[in-house]
Amino acid sequence: MEQFSAIQALYVADGHHRTAAAFNVGKLRKQRALDAGQEVTGEEPFNYFMTLFYPADNLMILDYNRVLKSLNDMNTEEFMAALEENFTIRPIADGETSAVKARHNYSLYINNKWHVMSVKPEKIDFSTPVSQLDSQIINELILKQILGIEDIKRDNRVDFVGGIRGHDELVRRCQTDCITAIAMHPCTIDELLDVADADLIMPPKSTWFEPKPRSGYVVRCFE
Repeated sequence: MEQFSAIQALYVADGHHRTAAAFNVGKLRKQRALDAGQEVTGEEPFNYFMTLFYPADNLMILDYNRVLKSLNDMNTEEFMAALEENFTIRPIADGETSAVKARHNYSLYINNKWHVMSVKPEKIDFSTPVSQLDSQIINELILKQILGIEDIKRDNRVDFVGGIRGHDELVRRCQTDCITAIAMHPCTIDELLDVADADLIMPPKSTWFEPKPRSGYVVRCFE
């Protein structure tokens, strides 16, 4: 416990929904116990849930990329023209890789070719830590503004590919069930902490954390 007491702050990096679910289940089971006339001490198993602590410098955030299954009845030329209102775009040069080299830059795969895409500086909203995130820029300036996608978690026109799968998976998807792919620069730990410290919420599908613990490696039984 001495080691845990030395930790100044904890951030939920992954598993926000599971954390909320565990909290709600604990409240429900506590109320059921009270309704049944049982004493609740706070030491019952339902008051706890398993978690794993990582030092921030031991975490790695990979990119979380987007693939689009529809361009809202636009052809690729019309889509590219719409993109160029907010982004500068050029084909990747011979010998250049599709790796995204810096924040506010992207790699766009369309028409069987990679392009370098950068958001125009005047188009970036620096008002909050969230609004300037690369994932939020894509959400606002492409998915919402151009394609009319309001809820990226439920709209089947957009899908997500974790960076652990590499850019080859983005190409494969564009050769099977998608039209274009947008590869992003990974979010940084500092960006994540800035959002949390401002009491804001990260956009959906904006971080892919590694390493991931193996599911079922540790199990706790309530009864």
